[in-house]
Amino acid sequence: MRIVRWIAMLLAVALISCGWALAEDVDYADPASWACCEAEVADKPADVFFVAPTVYSGSAELPCMEIADEASRAAFLGATNMEKGIYDGSCRFFAPYYRQAGLYAYTLDEDAREPYLESAYADVKAAFLYYCAQWNDGRPIVLAGFSQGADLCIRLMKDCFRDEALRERLVACYAIGWRITQEEMDECPWLRFAQGEDDTGAIVAFNSEAEGVADSLMIPAGTRTLAINPLNWRTDGTPADRSLNLGACFTNYDGEIDREVPELCGAYIDPERGALKVTGVSPEEYPPVLDIFEAGVYHLYDYQFFYRNLQRNVQTRVEAYLAQTALSDAA
Repeated sequence: MRIVRWIAMLLAVALISCGWALAEDVDYADPASWACCEAEVADKPADVFFVAPTVYSGSAELPCMEIADEASRAAFLGATNMEKGIYDGSCRFFAPYYRQAGLYAYTLDEDAREPYLESAYADVKAAFLYYCAQWNDGRPIVLAGFSQGADLCIRLMKDCFRDEALRERLVACYAIGWRITQEEMDECPWLRFAQGEDDTGAIVAFNSEAEGVADSLMIPAGTRTLAINPLNWRTDGTPADRSLNLGACFTNYDGEIDREVPELCGAYIDPERGALKVTGVSPEEYPPVLDIFEAGVYHLYDYQFFYRNLQRNVQTRVEAYLAQTALSDAA
């Protein structure tokens, strides 16, 4: 197995050196490089910088999405729209196209996958720095992503947010659908994980799964991730009854809600895995859809199961940030 991993990693490096990741840098001054850019919106007090999830299948020959490909752009915009309504109530919305790693990369082990994700991160970082220079103007920032997008948001937090001035503008980082461990937090002492519903400058993350799951792509067996429960905003194992679920919303590529179900499910955090164990639904009702996930992995429903609670929480944290800023300015 070690030989196989080394061969895969060498292949990835060879592909990079042969040119798939050496195309010209994405020009984020070009409006076509943004799935959404609300720079002209004037009536919202904060901004969200959103990093879209994986929508591109990929292959060994074409492992990363080409931004110019119209089918990929349409899927990318659709996936962004599905989650936009959670964040844009009080925030201008910015979402860059980026050369994301395809699903193919997630069939490889982590070492072989990493070059593709590093390439994707280079685009996201460039877009974020462009946004900061051109449009932020000192405004509060909500950093948000899902799945691969959550991974890349965590990388931004480790990389760019070591800068204190930038951290002071952070409302929260919603890195949903990817893991972050205590070891990672210890290595980056400027990171903080959310402890409640209204603390600011913190990371909000969880990974949904059925009670019987013990291993997944997001949380491999033997790994413990940090998590906060989006129903009761606790980080311990206290169960949250389905009555706390304000509404699961199943959205389409236009961002419209096709189906809303109040009190669909409850949830609690597994103290061993840090996974968000979802109760009241079954793997048969909500299958994993993608072959890279096992039955009972509710990854694709992370946002949908808890849509209204997340929507309210973004508003709560923005209001908390603005109140803190007003007190600081008055002092």
